[in-house]
Amino acid sequence: MKITISETREINIEDVLTLYKANEWSSAAKPNELYNGLLNSETLVTAWKEKKLVGLGNAISDGYLTVYYPHLLILPDYQGKGIGKLIMDKMQEKYSHFHMQMLTADGKSVDFYKKNGFERAGKCEPMWIYQGNEH
Repeated sequence: MKITISETREINIEDVLTLYKANEWSSAAKPNELYNGLLNSETLVTAWKEKKLVGLGNAISDGYLTVYYPHLLILPDYQGKGIGKLIMDKMQEKYSHFHMQMLTADGKSVDFYKKNGFERAGKCEPMWIYQGNEH
């Protein structure tokens, strides 16, 4: 399967919503905020099978010291095929030298991130104010 990884921002809201709804992410209920948030991320990496958006990841950063990865989603039919790793590898090209790379992981994504070099943040407790319910 030929997958193309890109940093294009030439994505349409319908493709984004298809991806988020397929993964049952609550942010799909706020389509304009989701779309604008992705487009305004410091980095947006997309994965394509021909012209079909099959995955994406984004990063929010101060540009020097800290980066946070809020989203990494792959269409369910394409999960487990190395696409998430391709997206994370692209992020590492830009952020591997940063002092702190952060994300929130749950469920089966924990093992994925551990395989990609992430570990539990010491004795930190994850905390948030969150309007979703999928975690």
